[in-house]
Amino acid sequence: MATQAQKKKSKTRSAARKFQPIRWLRRWLLRVALGGSAFLLALVLLYSVVNPPITHTIWMEKRRLGDVDREWVPMEHIAPVVARSIVAAEDANYCQHWGFDLTAIQNALQDGAKRGGSSLSQQVVKNVFLWQDRSWLRKTMETLLTPMVELFWSKRRILEVYLNVAETDEGVFGVEAGARRYFGKGPDELNAREAALLAAVLPNPKQRSAARPSPTLQKRAARIRDGAATIRADGRSACFED
Repeated sequence: MATQAQKKKSKTRSAARKFQPIRWLRRWLLRVALGGSAFLLALVLLYSVVNPPITHTIWMEKRRLGDVDREWVPMEHIAPVVARSIVAAEDANYCQHWGFDLTAIQNALQDGAKRGGSSLSQQVVKNVFLWQDRSWLRKTMETLLTPMVELFWSKRRILEVYLNVAETDEGVFGVEAGARRYFGKGPDELNAREAALLAAVLPNPKQRSAARPSPTLQKRAARIRDGAATIRADGRSACFED
């Protein structure tokens, strides 16, 4: 017969084996977090050599509009002045930071909502791996993923992906589709003025048109054109040019 001590020990073990919801929830949340992190790391590694087939934004616009205009084009088929113009417009210090332009972020905080402080690397992470809202969850994930992308992708690759996923008109994504929509030619044929106009619409492509630029847009394009020439002259375009 089992002694009193043995019975007590058996009861203790049974109690320990009882379902503990908090512990179970913590364990599964950890598994989900680790699994999600592993999945995102795998995507980062994959997309360093494979072109992203679609993004959340492109998928949402395709659902809303019924179809989108997009054609992937490698960097070799994009005029250097187009790449320089995009960088000058969106992230002039792109070659000088590791994913976060601290000066731009500081200026954005000082100016409130008047300007954005996201680097091109952050925008690629948001466009390719995440979604468009301004939630703290999305910003946190963007902050964690950006150094990972900078680590495994070259600067040239990051810019190449950006040039192919950025919205350039309503339902139009990438500089190939944008150049043909606005100017009737490919991005390898654009001149400095056209490249600057294309870059000028990027902050608000649904409200701006490079084909029918307003006086404000023309002034912005002129500043971008000057900025593109400047970053070429001072070497700030070296990280993505041959």
